Amino acid sequence: MRKALALLTVLFLAACGNGAASGGPAADAKTIRIAYQAFPSGDLVVKNQGLLEKALPDYKITWTKFDSGASINTAFVAGSVDIAAIGSSPVARGLSAPLNIPYQVAFVLDVAGDNEALVARNGSGVTDVAGLRGKKVATPFASTSHYSLLAALDQAGVKESELTIVDLEPQDILAAWTRGDIDAAYSWLPSLDELKKTGKVLISSRQLATAGKPTLDLGVVSTAFIQAHPEAVDAWRKAEAQALNLIGSDPAAASKSIGAELNLSPEEAQKQLSQGVYLKPADLASAEWLGTDAKVGKLADNLVSAAQFLKDQQKIDAVPTLETVQKAVYVKGLPDVLG
Repeated sequence: MRKALALLTVLFLAACGNGAASGGPAADAKTIRIAYQAFPSGDLVVKNQGLLEKALPDYKITWTKFDSGASINTAFVAGSVDIAAIGSSPVARGLSAPLNIPYQVAFVLDVAGDNEALVARNGSGVTDVAGLRGKKVATPFASTSHYSLLAALDQAGVKESELTIVDLEPQDILAAWTRGDIDAAYSWLPSLDELKKTGKVLISSRQLATAGKPTLDLGVVSTAFIQAHPEAVDAWRKAEAQALNLIGSDPAAASKSIGAELNLSPEEAQKQLSQGVYLKPADLASAEWLGTDAKVGKLADNLVSAAQFLKDQQKIDAVPTLETVQKAVYVKGLPDVLG
């Protein structure tokens, strides 16, 4: 039933959503429909400072806020978005059956660190991951946090069936937390900071990365848009690289832009920014990450590993081959674009 409802939702969005079907007007006209998420990243710097609008004055650029990667995947299936900021776990899901979304990974926005974590509410009696047995835990389904929650449970030897996991977006998690409806939550900034005020961090994504289950926030572009507007994709990659450089060289200036987007003071934004891991633009073309035209980097292996984990957890139907995922990593001219 849930799959049928999901299919109906996708068909409805395709018929009357924010855009046309895949490869529709945005693939041909000079328009770019960008999906962004409200977490600290260079993507918010690009949005706030209008870097892409300055680079592409002939394009009509629209930014639409999404609450999770699952909803962004649905928008891609419906053909209503061209470029998006989305977590590695939903990307692994998107590249796998049954979704098989025709998009490509073209940028690494950040590597999850302490900016995503599992927190137990004060008074829940939970002091470690094993203590979640019999408890109610919230996370946005099909997100990097959901993936990390499952990885944390697996690491602690806790079966998913031994607790109740509920699907809530970050703002809904805060409301349920305040009401005392949930015992713990795996979420990300900025809502994570609110959870920490009345809770205990059990494990962070930084710790899970060390244990072999890293998660990332990625920039993805629809294949149709890449084929129709390669020069616009280059401009977008350059704008994101400019934002990464600003985070590295002047985090205070980057935090001012990010704070404006998240309704935080520059000081609060900088504190949140410091909890993530941000690469230098040149690193993206290394063998560890996206790679080059000559050889796609290990990011493809990371996505296959994430897909395998999701398959083991019965969240997807099949794992794509490494070759399939490598073809879904867009590295054309990357070193030159990054400068």
